[in-house]
Amino acid sequence: MSTQTPIRRTTVPQIAARKGGDPIVSLTSYHAHTAAIVDKYADFILVGDSLGMVMHGMDSTLGVSLDLMIMHGKAVMRGTQRALVVVDMPFGSYEESPAIAFRNAARIMKETGCGAVKLEGGARMADTIRFLTERGIPVMAHIGLTPQSSNVMGGFKTQGRDEDDWPLHEADAKAVTQAGAFAIVLEGMVEPLAARITKQVAIPTIGIGASAECDGQILVLEDMLGLNAWTPKFVKVYGDLGPAIDRAVSQYAQEVKDRSFPGEDEVYR
Repeated sequence: MSTQTPIRRTTVPQIAARKGGDPIVSLTSYHAHTAAIVDKYADFILVGDSLGMVMHGMDSTLGVSLDLMIMHGKAVMRGTQRALVVVDMPFGSYEESPAIAFRNAARIMKETGCGAVKLEGGARMADTIRFLTERGIPVMAHIGLTPQSSNVMGGFKTQGRDEDDWPLHEADAKAVTQAGAFAIVLEGMVEPLAARITKQVAIPTIGIGASAECDGQILVLEDMLGLNAWTPKFVKVYGDLGPAIDRAVSQYAQEVKDRSFPGEDEVYR
């Protein structure tokens, strides 16, 4: 008889219970291989709609479809065992009505097996968040800089630089909390505002370009690994994979051209 303890996934209530406790670790992932690596360290993994730009070369997240999110969500679920997997609801899949949002969120959860969905918007999305959570869909909220609304915002602009705007962001955080969200992503927000919101709400805040006072942090994996030529100010680059991959591919190409690859160790005799 096996005595191996089964691995259990982190649950939504476990993330919610981390408010004010040990910081929550999170990264994005879009496919099984990187998800398996991140799974060893992250409390939750976000299958973000940033995959449109990172994986598919889009100019923004607006072109990402529901089918694309589901496909990548399935891959991440296959590569993971312990982290809670949260899948972004893409632009156009939830804004029209709570009923449509529920239909699409239910499809994401049923087809991927993920543990929760994330959607952007504060007070304006509170009714939708409430509709989903009352029907068994765990929702992570996202306020501050919301990339799906970048055209309305006039680009990717840091939020809260004008202190007169702080009450609006605080109201957004309180609205999604009261609507039943189990956590909130605070993106691209001035540090004192993010710290203030973290103290005001009863659910964990997850910072990205926000504050170390948040209850957790998230980054786009490819950004922190140095795979992109440019990264935002709030990204700390923990790896140098872009140049390393370039060197490896360059060496491979040269060895193919000079016929030193495959060598004696790489052929069958």
